[in-house]
Amino acid sequence: MIRVGIVGGTGYTGAELLRLLVQHPQARLAVITSRAEAGQPVAELFPHLRGHLDLSFSEPDIELLATCDLVFFATPNGTAMRMVPELLAQGVRVIDLAADFRLKDPAEWERWYGMPHGCPELLAEAVYGLPEVNRAAIRTARLVANPGCYPTAITLGFLPLVESGAIDPTWLIADAKSGTSGAGRKAEIGLLMAEVGESFKAYAVSGHRHLPEILQNLRLFAGAEVDLTFVPHLVPMIRGIEATLYARLINEGQDLLGLYQDRYAGEPFVDVMPRGTPDTRSVRGSNHCRIAVARQGRTVIVQAVIDNLVKGAAGQAIQNMNLMFGCNEGLGLNTLALLP
Repeated sequence: MIRVGIVGGTGYTGAELLRLLVQHPQARLAVITSRAEAGQPVAELFPHLRGHLDLSFSEPDIELLATCDLVFFATPNGTAMRMVPELLAQGVRVIDLAADFRLKDPAEWERWYGMPHGCPELLAEAVYGLPEVNRAAIRTARLVANPGCYPTAITLGFLPLVESGAIDPTWLIADAKSGTSGAGRKAEIGLLMAEVGESFKAYAVSGHRHLPEILQNLRLFAGAEVDLTFVPHLVPMIRGIEATLYARLINEGQDLLGLYQDRYAGEPFVDVMPRGTPDTRSVRGSNHCRIAVARQGRTVIVQAVIDNLVKGAAGQAIQNMNLMFGCNEGLGLNTLALLP
C-alpha cells in the first residue's frame, strides 16, 4: 500500500486527486494539508467525499509529510521548491503538479514566473511526467514534474509529426481552448459565470506561461529549433481542453493516420480516432487524450482533447505514481467519461 500525502488539497486539482485516490486500491491517503482549512474534516469542505474519506486538513509539516511514501504538491507555483529538497533527503518521492520543476533552465523559470528558483540543483534530476515519452525514467524517478494541461494536449497532438520529421518545425500553430477550472478555485471577477457565460475570448496572447514548457518539449523531440505560435482561449465550460494544431507537411504523401496509430499503439490513455472529430465531453472525467488528424493540402490539422483536471493534472499525476511504484499504469484511472 502506497502511503500518500497531498500538499494543497483545497483547489480543483487537489479535489480531483482526492476523488481519484480514494478509489485507488493500492493508495492510502495519510496527510492532506491546508493552512487555511487546518483542522476541518475534508468531507465537510468536499461533501462528495462523505463516507469515503475520514481525514482532516493539517498544517504543512515536513516531519508529518516525511511519513509518506509519496507526496503530491497541488500548490501554487513556487511552493513545492521550498519543501521538496528536505522531503527527498528523507526518502520521500514527489510529484509536483505545479510548474516548479518543468523547465530545465532556471533563468527561463525566473523570466516566466517572476521569482528565482529555490533549488535549481534539482532541475536536471526532475523527470518530466509525460508517460507517453518518459515512461522508463518515471519508473525510477524520485521527483516528477507533472506536465501542464495545455502542454499535455499540445505535446501529444504534435508529437508524432515532430518526432518523425514529417513537418516543418519552424511553422507550428496551437489554437487551444480551456474551461474555467483551468484558472483554479478562486474568486475572480473574470471567472464569474456572468462574465464567462455566453462569451469566448483569447488571453495571454503575447505569451502564456506554458509556452516555454511546450517549446522545451517540441525542441527535444524535433532535435532542432522550433517556432510555435500558441494562443489560449477561455470558453464557457467547466472542464476540458481542445487544442487545434496546424503544421506544414514536408512530404505530402505521408500516411498521417498510420503515423499516429503507430506512435500511440499500446498507449492506454491516448485514443487516435480513425474518423470524426473529438469533443471535450468525450473525455470529461477521464484520463484519456483523444486525437484526430486531417489535412488541407500541405497543412496538417490535429485536434487533441483532454480533461484539464484529469489527464491535464491529477489523473496524469496518478498515472505517474502507478509507474513509480510498479503498479498497473491504469490502476484507479479506468473510468469512462461522463455523458451527457
